[in-house]
Amino acid sequence: MSVFYVVTGLALLVIGGDFLVRASVGLSFKLKISKLVIGMTVVSFATSAPELLVSLQAALDGVTDIALGNVIGSNIANIGLVLGITAIISPLAVDRDFYRLNWPMMMLVSFALYYFLKNDELLSALDGGILFAALIVFLVILIRNSRKSIKANLDEVDDALAEVSNFKIVAWLLIGAAGLYFGSEWLVKGAKQLASAVGVSDYAISVTVIAIGTSVPELAASVIAALKREKAISLGNLIGSNIFNIASVLGLTAIIKPIAVNPKTPEILSTNIFWMIGFAAILVPLILVPKRFEIDRLKGMLLFGAYMIFIFLALK
Repeated sequence: MSVFYVVTGLALLVIGGDFLVRASVGLSFKLKISKLVIGMTVVSFATSAPELLVSLQAALDGVTDIALGNVIGSNIANIGLVLGITAIISPLAVDRDFYRLNWPMMMLVSFALYYFLKNDELLSALDGGILFAALIVFLVILIRNSRKSIKANLDEVDDALAEVSNFKIVAWLLIGAAGLYFGSEWLVKGAKQLASAVGVSDYAISVTVIAIGTSVPELAASVIAALKREKAISLGNLIGSNIFNIASVLGLTAIIKPIAVNPKTPEILSTNIFWMIGFAAILVPLILVPKRFEIDRLKGMLLFGAYMIFIFLALK
């Protein structure tokens, strides 16, 4: 039954998230918000909704392991699994703006998360507020930056949604909300049961099974982009997703319900958060050496191989 809850929960999260993105974009067009702002903020927040609901549900249920494991594992999966597989399918060209703004921001929020958790083993409401405020500043800078650097976000916005009726928008919002609510509830419930059944911690399940599940939309989008040779789109999406996971998902969750580190899972601070920082940090040397501004198949295989080692160690 635990597997049923996990699979059904993940499916509902994917469906709910998709409907929420459509409804949010449609509503934004109705409110005369520019396509540029929609792509940078509305789409990004909406696509982070599944992770947010899972982390919030887990925090409210007192299972903080899942709240933290979901984000840490998802960030590792985005680079090791998603970027690795995408690069194996088709080498990725990297825009120079990547290491001028996006990568430093990802490293900044990653180190900030480590500092906040290491300081008192608690992500407080104040810590969450600082992370979320940093995200808002980052988005303002990004929106003011050149249009070329955010072309991928413009491509994500479907112009056809400007013509959607108010009834459809409301219906999509209701379907999305229901999918996200029940999906997050069943996924957390199933993860707890599955961890108990196979004899591993809630955290081990969240940092592997749940993290891979919530990264499926990014994997699908990136693989499709790679197959279509739309090389510029994939890396920007993944880096943006990692920034949002920490600053928005954990930030907002901590504001609503502070997240404490479970003393029974010391690997959160002793190993796994360093895996997350390591996967983020390795991107710049990978991009610059030996062939500059490209992640080729060999680099993709290295990332994917490292991710397989992480999964093996996490489930030991």
